[in-house]
Amino acid sequence: MSLLSKAVVQVLFDNSCKKCNFAIDMSRILAIDYGAKRTGIAVTDPMQIIANGLETVATSTLFDYIQNYLSKENVSEIVVGYPKQTNGQDSENLKRITPFVNRLRKLYPSINIVYYDERFTSVLAHKTIINSGIGKMDRRNKELVDKISATIILQDYMESKRMKNL
Repeated sequence: MSLLSKAVVQVLFDNSCKKCNFAIDMSRILAIDYGAKRTGIAVTDPMQIIANGLETVATSTLFDYIQNYLSKENVSEIVVGYPKQTNGQDSENLKRITPFVNRLRKLYPSINIVYYDERFTSVLAHKTIINSGIGKMDRRNKELVDKISATIILQDYMESKRMKNL
């Protein structure tokens, strides 16, 4: 990993003897599509422009994976998919996600941890896989669906943040 991605870059701009200092935060946003057996993980680039699928891990090893990742990368925010039914009611999976998020917040108080609506991400992930031309056998790969779902959650979250800043 380059030193640039771990540091805050100071940019100095000289405009007719008027100096303007501002910092660019070079941290990532991590997204989690939490499941009972498997969890899809996606991450942004250090400038938080592009969302990429990172990994699908066994949920039983998720905290170890996160701890290892956070020891290597600068992460300012973790987005956790908020499971809702199509009618807007909370889904059954929220009972598993709430303790997970509470533990994350306790372990990493300096990282902003937010929920983001994950409705329809699995459907969109399946459509993305079909449209990508992946063969029928590979489409059954649930790990790929989880990783793509996390990527969709992250991309939608980033887009919503951009729209709020307009």
